[in-house]
Amino acid sequence: MVDAPTDARPGTRFESRRIVPESPARLAPDAESLDVWGFRDSGFTVNTDGQVEFRGSRYAISGKVIPSLLPWAEGILGLRVDPFDRNVSQYPTGVPESLASTALESALAASLDPSRVSRDPRVRLRHGHGHTQEDMWAIKYGLLPRVPDLVVWPLRADEVRAVLLLAAAHGACVVPYGGGTNVTDALRCPPEERRPIVSLDLRRMNRVLWIDPVDHTAEIQAGATGTEIEEQLRRHGFTLGHEPDSAELSTLGGWIATNASGMKKNRYGNIEDLVLSVSAVTPQGDLSRASPPRESVGPDPARWLFGSEGELGVVTSAVTRVFPLPAVRRFGSVLFRSFDEGFAFLYAVQRSCVVPASVRLMDNLQFQFGQALKPAKSRLGALKSALEKAYVLRVRGFDAERMVACTLLFEGSEAEVAAQERSVYRIAARHGGMKAGAENGERGYQLTFAIAYIRDFMLEHWIIAESFETSVAWSDAQSLCANVKQRLWQEHEKRGLPGRPFISVRVTQLYGTGVCLYFYFAFHYKGVENPSEVFAELERAARDEILRSGGSLSHHHGVGKLRREFLARVFSPAALAWRKRLVQSIDPDDLLGAGNG
Repeated sequence: MVDAPTDARPGTRFESRRIVPESPARLAPDAESLDVWGFRDSGFTVNTDGQVEFRGSRYAISGKVIPSLLPWAEGILGLRVDPFDRNVSQYPTGVPESLASTALESALAASLDPSRVSRDPRVRLRHGHGHTQEDMWAIKYGLLPRVPDLVVWPLRADEVRAVLLLAAAHGACVVPYGGGTNVTDALRCPPEERRPIVSLDLRRMNRVLWIDPVDHTAEIQAGATGTEIEEQLRRHGFTLGHEPDSAELSTLGGWIATNASGMKKNRYGNIEDLVLSVSAVTPQGDLSRASPPRESVGPDPARWLFGSEGELGVVTSAVTRVFPLPAVRRFGSVLFRSFDEGFAFLYAVQRSCVVPASVRLMDNLQFQFGQALKPAKSRLGALKSALEKAYVLRVRGFDAERMVACTLLFEGSEAEVAAQERSVYRIAARHGGMKAGAENGERGYQLTFAIAYIRDFMLEHWIIAESFETSVAWSDAQSLCANVKQRLWQEHEKRGLPGRPFISVRVTQLYGTGVCLYFYFAFHYKGVENPSEVFAELERAARDEILRSGGSLSHHHGVGKLRREFLARVFSPAALAWRKRLVQSIDPDDLLGAGNG
């Protein structure tokens, strides 16, 4: 490992000495699931005793029995959840025939390599969807009427350019593909598209091309996942620090295309703060330029790619900031008697200017959910938990039906972390908070990655669910939370849906002017006609209420096709016309055929 320079002697001459890291460890070709979130070796399942387990060994929860999950879900939803009553997946439900001509396939194979061109039905199906609940429903119980006709895997920018040229020459269109993790229908192929569709999968472009340990910069290929980026940087003492919930599977190019945010935004920034320059292939040619610390040269066309969702070009690499690995990384957690007290704590922390790398506040229902996901304990562990619970509820007077939890992650030097901890816990005490320990903080933070698997598990047990997010001013955030919850309760009741809905929220990112709110919504759908469509109606109602209550259309998920009907409520007619003309001027022949935004 080459250490990052920190201190320098007077008169030191700083010169670039770029490091070229080794390639990341290669995942097995079939490591990722095609029909559910995540990796094939991981996920929730029901054992022969009717209790939930988590398969695999990747996560802290792996290999553990989770006895409280389904009983708790029953209590919240007000309905029996039979562990052996499953709506068995019919995956794959059917894949349309490929429309690609032999000539197009042969030309792509000659330009790339036959092993990097595929018309395999299941590979094509996977490249035709992301991870919205509509996507998951369609591949298990419905149908995707249109999917890509060919999938190709370039290794370099010149191969991306060749694919676009060949597609244009053969009357085809191209849809860029990164990790396939979007939750906005961004990868859905327009059913009316009669041209052959080529899915341009960038995942083999996964290298950190170089690291500059003097300038603290790196150039990274667009297909690298968060895990691959961190593996390559860590060997040389650096980190990018961008850690979205999907970091194991989502890619740098996808983060740029959706204008993404990560859990450690407070310390490292959002993706637009981290990226210094972007290289891309567009229908009008290549974009690539230097990356000085700052400049004033008028509008930068490369910046148009942030949030472009595959409509303006194919991101091939980016030069980013990188940071020395933190010397200290410590977790923490705090309990508050109510969401309002916890929210006031967040506001005070943000105003203190001593903000940990990650601060996340869960409402009571989400706190309960986290408790229900705790693995079975030994007799001694159960006794310890009972004593801790008695202390919190009886001695400290917390109410189990109102209390909330805040998880914390501190990163930096020993002095920085110690100062942050002193400040944060002092503020917490002023707001009635009680320290709940590093173990609970770490568990809550790491559970984020495993909990992503639960939606697909619940779908087979007649519970349909999705998450959605927004950003909102501090002054509107609490009323927005209440309004959205009330609206979803009303919409659920109006349709006479079974049982009770699950609606929870957490605050995930802090800003000087407001916060990011992340909602989770679910209901029991057994006996409901067209449940996926019903869920989509309710989600649109929630989005309507978010906008009415002062929230944004999206904080980091993007627009895709799922939210584009709301764009007229976000942009003026002139702004919408500008957006349309920009796309038309760069891609007049609609070569990039995703149809997003």
